[in-house]
Amino acid sequence: MSYLITLLKGIMIGICNVIPGVSGGTLVVIFNIYDDFMDITSLNLKKIIQNRKFTIPFILGMGLGILGFSKLITVLFEIFPTQTYYFFTGLILGSIPLLFKYVFKNNQEKDFSALKIISLILGTLAGIAIIILFTCLQKKFGTENAVSAELPPITFPLMLRIFIAGFFGAIAMIIPGISGALLMLILGVYTIILAAISALFVPETTIHAFILLLPSVLGILTGLVAGSNLLKFLLRNFPNYTYSVIFGLIIGSLYTICPGFKDINGAGCAIGCALSLLGGAALAFFSSKLGKEEANKDETNDE
Repeated sequence: MSYLITLLKGIMIGICNVIPGVSGGTLVVIFNIYDDFMDITSLNLKKIIQNRKFTIPFILGMGLGILGFSKLITVLFEIFPTQTYYFFTGLILGSIPLLFKYVFKNNQEKDFSALKIISLILGTLAGIAIIILFTCLQKKFGTENAVSAELPPITFPLMLRIFIAGFFGAIAMIIPGISGALLMLILGVYTIILAAISALFVPETTIHAFILLLPSVLGILTGLVAGSNLLKFLLRNFPNYTYSVIFGLIIGSLYTICPGFKDINGAGCAIGCALSLLGGAALAFFSSKLGKEEANKDETNDE
């Protein structure tokens, strides 16, 4: 059963990582698998092998989410956009209690002086400010770009831009609240990558598409390793401050994702939005509790 749950988590995170404005890193935190995810992205082979019961279904799920289910979630956003956004809003709301505990998690409560508490509050506000900044960028650059079926000519400047976008997009993917796909869209390569993925399965354009995707793959791998190792360093040495910023990023995501009430048309839509919100919140809350209980069991067994 745990394999299936991990597979489903991987699928949902993979789906989110290809939707501009939706953060896959947010779901990683919501599902309480951030440490395991960081071991994978930092390419810690020893821990990856030790934790293969998580690694294999998770990577498989992410692959299925990116390649096979991204079209489905796109259709849901097209047909039921408000209900879908309310579901993601529920996921964020359901994760807040656990994240709040992480911010103030410490065996010695006396360590939390007034100055440290103020610093944690400032860290949370900084996270919220980052999300507001990215929301402004999203509104400026837009996320409605249509994907062109024609692949652009292969040039060195384009290949370099695709690599750089992949590098920074990958770092954004592992930071909760920030959309890696949105960053790639801002840098002007998102639609090119989507077109190349589709063209990869067409014999006439396979080689062209592969050459365009290669610098993106290299950039993503480099960004994942660099970004995850930096975040692991921060969580190891400054856990409360790091989680305070992450908490702010999650709170700020509500500003980005929650559609409000202006798009709710009719009683049917309102009921659908309410059920989606409650379903997302319940999924995040119980998934977080389950993940926390499993982590506590693992710590007890290790002892």
